[in-house]
Amino acid sequence: MDDLIALCRGRWNLAVLEDLLTHKGARFVELLHRVGAPRDSLVRTLQALGEAGWVARNPGHGHPLRPEYVLTSEGAAIAASAAPLHAAQQKLGLAPGSLSSWGMPLVSTIGSGACRFSEISHVLSSATPRAISQGLQTLAANDLVFREEIEGRGKNPGIYGLTTDGLYLAKAI
Repeated sequence: MDDLIALCRGRWNLAVLEDLLTHKGARFVELLHRVGAPRDSLVRTLQALGEAGWVARNPGHGHPLRPEYVLTSEGAAIAASAAPLHAAQQKLGLAPGSLSSWGMPLVSTIGSGACRFSEISHVLSSATPRAISQGLQTLAANDLVFREEIEGRGKNPGIYGLTTDGLYLAKAI
């Protein structure tokens, strides 16, 4: 779960990792055009992925045909899990960043059986209740999660479940 949380922390992480895996590295300008990220966002993403130890500048860079950025061995393993997630997001028509940074971990948590807010909070203990609430609202707005209210129980109780699209995304995780 920690890798999934780190993977989804940045808006462009999935797209950049998937591109570097597919093309076995890339120059900055190639990434910029293929991924479609704004220049500053791509710089920040590459910096964050580098700090995580997943992407490195190619020490052999300088020749026009050599990639400027490559995946580390740990990054290649993470990118292999990022590729299906990115493909699932694209198939569902979800743009990069259309989910909160807690979106994928929430889909995974609900898909594994945690359906009450307190259960979700317990599993994702590093997320604040506000982050979880906003993430659930974003998922509901993207038709990935539904909320069913339970009658006669406390203050506004409910359970969360995955829609058909949410189940499809959960299977990619």
